[in-house]
Amino acid sequence: MRILLIEDDRKTAAYIAKGLEEAGHVCDLVADGRDGLCQATGETYDVAIVDRMLPGLDGLSLVKALRAARVDTPALFLTSIGGVDDRVDGLEAGADDYLVKPFAFSELLARVNALARRPPVQEQKTVLRVADLELDLLRRQVMRSGQPIDLQPREFTLLEVLMRGDGRVLTRTMLLERVWDFHFDPKTSVVETHISRLRAKIDKPFETQLLHTVRNTGYSLHAPR
Repeated sequence: MRILLIEDDRKTAAYIAKGLEEAGHVCDLVADGRDGLCQATGETYDVAIVDRMLPGLDGLSLVKALRAARVDTPALFLTSIGGVDDRVDGLEAGADDYLVKPFAFSELLARVNALARRPPVQEQKTVLRVADLELDLLRRQVMRSGQPIDLQPREFTLLEVLMRGDGRVLTRTMLLERVWDFHFDPKTSVVETHISRLRAKIDKPFETQLLHTVRNTGYSLHAPR
């Protein structure tokens, strides 16, 4: 792994850097907060270890600036500031973990390894597409083959859930929970009624069927196979 260590205490920095390198990692050391921000935004790192009390720019402001710049490198605060409110402030600033000095190097290494194993955060899609069907979550618009489709709010939510299913079969119970927030069977045909209305709008006027009923199982929305 390539790790950025932003720590102004020379003795602590040397100790951590030596341990990380012995563990097989590459460690870049920066002693100033402003220089650390430039390094973190200009280079790619697997993890950043950041002290809170830094010259030039404090660690809290540094991590906030990273997140504002859409840099998603996992960040771990390593600091002597260990109050509950301080830890909360650090995590809310955008840090992924918080370790208080004095510390055991074995714990620091374990936390760094754990952060590096986390999958990257993916941005939530705002436009969903299946074949020629498009749903825009921000504009609350639905189009198929370039033609606008007018949906009621519940129909829109139902379509969104089906499209996020990526072609998987969604059961009646799953739809009741995700669309209507029912965690029980209301013994009504609400799902079937809305599926029928949705199909009439997104499928019947067009040549290709996208919304499929899987007998005795549920519903699936996918392109022709």
